[in-house]
Amino acid sequence: MKFALNTTHHRRLFTSQVPCSFLLSNFSSKTILPALKFQNPIAPPPRALALYHRYRAMTTVTATSSPPAIHVKEKIDLNDKEKQIFGRLLQVLSHFNLRTQLRVAGGWVRDKLLGKECYDIDIALDNMLGKEFCEKVNEYLSSSGEETQGIGVIQCNPDQSKHLETARMRLFDIWIDFVNLRSEDYSENSRIPTMKFGTAEEDAYRRDLTINSLFYNINSNSVEDFTGRGIADLRSGRIVTPLPPKETFLDDPLRVLRAIRFGARFEFMLEEDCKKAAAGDDVKAAIADKISRERIGHEIDLMISGNQPVKAMTYISDLQLFSVVFTLPPNLEPPTSEGQDRSVFYLTEFCVGLCIFCSFLSFLCLAQIDAYSMLYDMLKMCVAYMNAAWRLEQLIGSCIFNDDHRRLLLYAALLLPYRKSVYRDHKAKKIPVVRYIFMSSLKLKSSDAETVINLHNAAEKFVSLIPLVLSNEDMQNAEVNWKRDIVDAPISSKLRIQAGLLLRDIKDFWRAALLLSTLLYPSELECPTQSAIEHFELDKRREIIMMIEKEVLTLGLEKVWEMKPLVNGKDIMSVLQLKTGGPLVREWQQKLLEWQLAHPSASAGECIDWMKQTHSKRAKTE
Repeated sequence: MKFALNTTHHRRLFTSQVPCSFLLSNFSSKTILPALKFQNPIAPPPRALALYHRYRAMTTVTATSSPPAIHVKEKIDLNDKEKQIFGRLLQVLSHFNLRTQLRVAGGWVRDKLLGKECYDIDIALDNMLGKEFCEKVNEYLSSSGEETQGIGVIQCNPDQSKHLETARMRLFDIWIDFVNLRSEDYSENSRIPTMKFGTAEEDAYRRDLTINSLFYNINSNSVEDFTGRGIADLRSGRIVTPLPPKETFLDDPLRVLRAIRFGARFEFMLEEDCKKAAAGDDVKAAIADKISRERIGHEIDLMISGNQPVKAMTYISDLQLFSVVFTLPPNLEPPTSEGQDRSVFYLTEFCVGLCIFCSFLSFLCLAQIDAYSMLYDMLKMCVAYMNAAWRLEQLIGSCIFNDDHRRLLLYAALLLPYRKSVYRDHKAKKIPVVRYIFMSSLKLKSSDAETVINLHNAAEKFVSLIPLVLSNEDMQNAEVNWKRDIVDAPISSKLRIQAGLLLRDIKDFWRAALLLSTLLYPSELECPTQSAIEHFELDKRREIIMMIEKEVLTLGLEKVWEMKPLVNGKDIMSVLQLKTGGPLVREWQQKLLEWQLAHPSASAGECIDWMKQTHSKRAKTE
């Protein structure tokens, strides 16, 4: 993008591809307005604009016109385990002549009314703390000659919107949480409430959603709906907050993500007021400031692992929460490689910069495109990849992946646009942005970050193998970028070598990497129809996956990562007449592994003979 500027410094900045973050740190509305004179309509680079239009088509989401009708049971039927647990709790009340009302709160009530089993049991107490009641339970167990149970206490943490102390203990091999009913008062200048015992109605209105505000009264064996709409919202499939949504979300901003998760999980509709409040700047700021990244990461992980991960991520994108949840490092660098990723990076920078300029200069109508809409759609690129991966996984058969493989596959697809992006840490070391998102934004396991990064790398390598497998030409004439030198072997063996090395690197995640690679593999359709773009050509990509998988199995590479080398390090040192190992031994280990892949039926003796011959030739040439 180019502007006519009245200073050499400004002209140099705006005619070069500089990060938007740099522009932000060097300009304000006061410095831009006098300097900027519009010369040509603003437009991104042609390749980037084409990319934008492609992904805009792919990210089209069809909204449900009305929520589904849900079958809700008239009463809760207890299973044998629940009868044991609740019976024991009533025995404690009777033994100590306690007048405590015991109520199961939240998700258990919701799920039981929906006919689903649930062992996440939270007991709300009206006149004592959870720890006190747990101690009473142990007193009763001791007096009955039964083994007492350990009591765990989770302390409140108001700074992170965790306002209640919770006690936990096991009853009949099930963990039960005990917490007191609460009422909250906020002072005018504090966001941390004063907690006190409350009534069941006060507690219900302080819950996150009406469908989670229902109680099951153990004493009276009845369902209680103090908001007056919990059961109705459950039947109509609506996500609604008991109090005005902004108030509910600012009280505990994590409720925004919980609303999204439950909306996706049950395929319920978020009420418009909830959407508006969730997308508000003050609520987004509260999510960033008040909620620990661990709690955010836990909610996102539950969404990705759930039954409707794409719907959840679509909500996050539509509500403009993506950058709040998946925060990026401040010193992000553009990808070093050419092609799509660089275009994506600069298009994103262009959109952000254009939004800034339009906010300063909207009255001049400088842009011929809707910058805000464009940036919004750019953020949906991640969801488009994830949507394609999810649908493709369903198409080829979900039984191929276990739960953890599917979870990490979806993370890898979601973060595919960032696969080549890096930033510099405090030691100026380049770190993958994907690692930052896992470790800093979501506080998830480092092993998850490594697996996703490995999936991205393996997917890129698979892309280079696809043309060879799909080619109907003689392999001698096939043009394939092998990325590295491999041992001298027949052309027909090189595919087995490359595929074998790749599978040994990624191991049993190779099918996930293969699926990802088909999302990166270029389409051969020169003029695809709108329908083909929107469906990401899933049928064609499914064919590619099946062909590559068949080739892998035909080559005998299933479980190739379990193949043991024919020649060990000591044998290599013996042939080379070395006393210690080192880089030369590692080099020969790699060469021998490649030779072994090219000659799957060879013996250890044949492998050593080849090594001696090759080493001898190499020594003569040197």
